[in-house]
Amino acid sequence: MDIEKMISGKRVLLVDDEKDILDTLTDLLEICKIDAVLSFEEAKAMLEQNDYDVAVLDIMGVKGYELLQMTTDRKIPTIMLTANALTKEDLKKSAEEGAVYYAPKDRIDDIPAIVAEVLEAIESRKSTWQRMFDRMGSFYDQKFGGPDWREKEKSFWEKKMRQIPYL
Repeated sequence: MDIEKMISGKRVLLVDDEKDILDTLTDLLEICKIDAVLSFEEAKAMLEQNDYDVAVLDIMGVKGYELLQMTTDRKIPTIMLTANALTKEDLKKSAEEGAVYYAPKDRIDDIPAIVAEVLEAIESRKSTWQRMFDRMGSFYDQKFGGPDWREKEKSFWEKKMRQIPYL
């Protein structure tokens, strides 16, 4: 997959209450059309005024789950990007509430590839969660104390691995 070709010109909403994170994301996604905002209120206004190909939302500090509800209602593929809410519970909650991907800020440099994977998966009618676990599974296994964290929610994750967004 050609990452640059996949994301070039795509309209992306970036929401994080940390300016340095927004600046980094903007730099990493410079070939996209970016709206970068620091607050829930600004994000809500942007969502009311614009259409987006993808949204990248922080969970904490910007009411990320409320924004996720708005993006999901508008069928905007949404990547949750977090540091403070990096838990298996928040990962599952993000999946339950309509996110298509859950990425740690520790791996922020991967965001162009992640955005491309999400867009390519949706375009080819494949699971974005399968793509996430292919890329991040070992990271989460290590973070959450081994691979059995998924086993405890096996039926949920098996269903997500087969789910195609927006079909």
